[in-house]
Amino acid sequence: MNGDTLIRVEKLQKHYNGGVIKALDGINTEIKKGEVVVVIGPSGSGKSTFLRCLNLLEVPTGGNIFFEGVDITDEKVNINIHRQKMGMVFQHFNLFPHMTILKNMIIAPMKLRKKSEAEATELAMKLLRRVGLEDRANAYPSQLSGGQKQRIAIAGVLAMKPDCIVLDEPTAMLDPVGRKEVMETIERLNREEGITIILITHYMDEAVRGDRVYVIDDGHLVMQGHPKEIFAQVETLKGYGLDVPQVTETAYLLRKEGIDLPGDILTIEEMVGALCQLKSAI
Repeated sequence: MNGDTLIRVEKLQKHYNGGVIKALDGINTEIKKGEVVVVIGPSGSGKSTFLRCLNLLEVPTGGNIFFEGVDITDEKVNINIHRQKMGMVFQHFNLFPHMTILKNMIIAPMKLRKKSEAEATELAMKLLRRVGLEDRANAYPSQLSGGQKQRIAIAGVLAMKPDCIVLDEPTAMLDPVGRKEVMETIERLNREEGITIILITHYMDEAVRGDRVYVIDDGHLVMQGHPKEIFAQVETLKGYGLDVPQVTETAYLLRKEGIDLPGDILTIEEMVGALCQLKSAI
């Protein structure tokens, strides 16, 4: 994370039915280059609307969105140029079932970036290597696991050379192995290539792996901060109908019983370390 602002959101609103439904109601925030921001919140809180507004898949009712210093809500802006810099990955994999993975991969570069088939194929193989699936190039989507399909979707987004990848619950339909594969791929792209990540999840063990956590409720950004700052506020999060990581919940319950544990435990390793310290102090 280098500290430069990639996205700035000012007074962002998205209203429906003449303002009766306020999906977003005045969100202000900044996202830094190279940052991993994880968005959590109860169902219907506005999380997906927020992400879709970031590249105008949903057109805001009011406010401004600056991406790399350009106000993309300005009607004069060519939004398609900016969408290429901000890749979107959704729960569903959007792969053509009758085509091999390689064929799926070369469509966008050939149509949108006017690459030849040879150029697109070379690029696709390079991207498949980046997500660890080069050996599946000639497989069909039905032959891949859910985690592999989602990694293919991420590779497809990488073909557009984005500065930022926005992911709307990419692991929601996956088993634990698939979730682990996808999260490791996302983290590697961020760590090794500096790609900014904005991720919605309802798995709190994924949320703790971000640089910052946003909590959205009823169209408002009600909390934001480092995972340790956010998940230390167990009762506040429960008030929004949200869970906390299981180990954090356990530490919270033990503290209520009078056991002197830190309030910001997020991992099993931290819990073990804290308990060992207590034991050594006895």
